[in-house]
Amino acid sequence: MSFDAGALAAAVERLGPLVRVLVAGAAGSVPREAGAEMLVSAGAQEGTIGGGTLEWQASLRARELLASGAAGAVSRVPLGPALGQCCGGAVTLAFERLDAARLAQLGTGSLVARALDGSAMPLAVVRLLARARGQGALPRLPLLEGSWLVERAAQPARGLWIWGAGHVGRALVSVLAPLPDLAITWVDTGAERFPEVIPAGVTQLVAANPAELVAHAPREAEHLILTFSHQLDLELCHRLLGHGFAAAGLIGSASKRARFHSRLRGLGHADAQILRIACPIGDPALGKHPQAIAVGVAAALLKGSSEMKTARDRAGGRAE
Repeated sequence: MSFDAGALAAAVERLGPLVRVLVAGAAGSVPREAGAEMLVSAGAQEGTIGGGTLEWQASLRARELLASGAAGAVSRVPLGPALGQCCGGAVTLAFERLDAARLAQLGTGSLVARALDGSAMPLAVVRLLARARGQGALPRLPLLEGSWLVERAAQPARGLWIWGAGHVGRALVSVLAPLPDLAITWVDTGAERFPEVIPAGVTQLVAANPAELVAHAPREAEHLILTFSHQLDLELCHRLLGHGFAAAGLIGSASKRARFHSRLRGLGHADAQILRIACPIGDPALGKHPQAIAVGVAAALLKGSSEMKTARDRAGGRAE
């Protein structure tokens, strides 16, 4: 994860002043990796650093820091019998009080470096920032040097368009919406097709002809096509192939893949381009239940290759 100023500003607006608890370092067996975070306000908590006694004690300390008005703190916590845990590793936690004024001070840039206690910047951080500017060289982040914390600023979110709000679409959104760094746009033909509550961070779009919205999708976006209509699915595939996309997946079977390949070829698309649309989506070994499909897609997205691997990889050959 990274320092997401926009998301943190939204959290401060929603929760009021808060303490961000960041796993700044991890060694051995630990519940969460470096970069995991949770937000603790006077009356709420969001996110997790792994649960259990570690998280409970970290929440108490965060609220103590919030009440005291201190800017921040650092704590190294061994995960052993003293906590009633048997992980055997250790984590270093950075506690940072955030409000609108503090976020405004941190400014912008590809790296966010700041003191948790007001101390002067150590030479190691000065050199790190100089190497980053001059050579583009970065160590593993986040980095805690004394009481100075250095993180990479969040990059623009990965755009994912989900076409269809049926059972599989709903399952996908429920599983994918909580994941970091995903900006989901959810499209269908009527507001009544969506659930009453749309998850935070998901943009709902209603269009009588969803295919007309393809022109508004960024060309670097990824797409999952799973509408109620095969004809609409085909039209979306056709328009996306003409528009451009980073990756795309189509719900269906081997026979649907073959029919669509033939029809898209008839519409003038080259085989190499058609094969960029993966069909089916999900992990067949997990079954066809909507949540099972969603879990398979989410796992692939987290691996970085996405479930929009080429149909050639999926089928082991040409999809004809």
